[in-house]
Amino acid sequence: MADDLFSDVRSIDYPVIDADAHVQEPPELWQSRVPAKWKQRAPRVEHTEQGDFWLFDDGKAKQPVAFTVSAGLSYLDFKPYGLSYETIRPGFSQPTARLADMEIDGIYAQVLYPSVTLTGAKTYSDEPELQRCCVRAYNEWLAEFCAGSGGRLIPQAILPTTGVKDAVAELEWALDHGHKGAVISRMPSGAFEYSAEDDPFFGLANEAGVPVVVHIGSFLRPSGSEQRRSFTELGFLGSAGAIKAGSHTIPVTSDLIFTGFYDKFTELKIVLAEANIGWIPSLLEQTDDMFLRFRFFTEATRKMSGMPSDVFHKHFWATFMMDRVGIELRHHLNGDHLMWSTDYPHTGSDWPNSRVTLERVFRGVPKAEVKKMLHDNVKALYGLDAIPDQLLG
Repeated sequence: MADDLFSDVRSIDYPVIDADAHVQEPPELWQSRVPAKWKQRAPRVEHTEQGDFWLFDDGKAKQPVAFTVSAGLSYLDFKPYGLSYETIRPGFSQPTARLADMEIDGIYAQVLYPSVTLTGAKTYSDEPELQRCCVRAYNEWLAEFCAGSGGRLIPQAILPTTGVKDAVAELEWALDHGHKGAVISRMPSGAFEYSAEDDPFFGLANEAGVPVVVHIGSFLRPSGSEQRRSFTELGFLGSAGAIKAGSHTIPVTSDLIFTGFYDKFTELKIVLAEANIGWIPSLLEQTDDMFLRFRFFTEATRKMSGMPSDVFHKHFWATFMMDRVGIELRHHLNGDHLMWSTDYPHTGSDWPNSRVTLERVFRGVPKAEVKKMLHDNVKALYGLDAIPDQLLG
């Protein structure tokens, strides 16, 4: 019946949980927290006439403050350079202001990811001790950022790429300090491919019930054939669209499906963040077909039980933003594992008008399914018992 279909946000009587939002790390974060011997090489902000830039490892890498601080700007004001911490909204970096911005947008809670370190801990340095110090500084700061929010700000720890022992130690620390998920940018060993060496980390995540997250921008393999495009080239738009359509995430998802370790880690949870979902049904159809054709000579039947799509539907969750195609194809996916997100404060965010986006994305979808994607699935995945099931008043 028409009354059971979502048409406008007035029918939402439950807290909306944003499955993928970001903090914009403050300029002093690492300089105020790492040991003195690493301050020169720890991330710091450089103020220039072209705007603020983050410097890593004493200037070996450089990143402009721009696309990650876009919430509230008109599309006409988006630009890759020229912004500064003096001009951005305080809600990007300050918890009280963040909660106020969420209220404006109709968002009750947010699962939080980094901005400065979005591509992973390798951003900091190849020096193991420096990287570990920077990882811990971020995770400490984020735990403090979320601590006074009454469970509305949900921290996700980032993990180092300096070896399995370090990854396990950081995950143990994160679990002890309230983090709800663990973001990996490579396998725990530091390699791109899974090996049995990684099992202590995945075993701990499986036992603790903590989701392991792969965010777009991570697991990027170095390639001498890649050409960096200027932001003013049309090819930049093609790359940006491909990333949001799954180009960053498809390779690592395919690798993770075929690790063969899900018979050992039967409760392991993998989250694909910000990759959207429209590409997933096609990938599962093709991997199932290849599995059936090639399973004997590859000995896949000995190495894994069940079809690739079975592995995905049980063990993988995914977040999406503006993805009408994905919504139309949702019946090919596990509806209990799909989660909507805002991407605040990055360019994918429609703050302060996420209500308009919700009506556009979910119009005509049964209200019960919409509630799963806006509330139930995130709450169940992260065990967010402090978040009520209905709005009061």
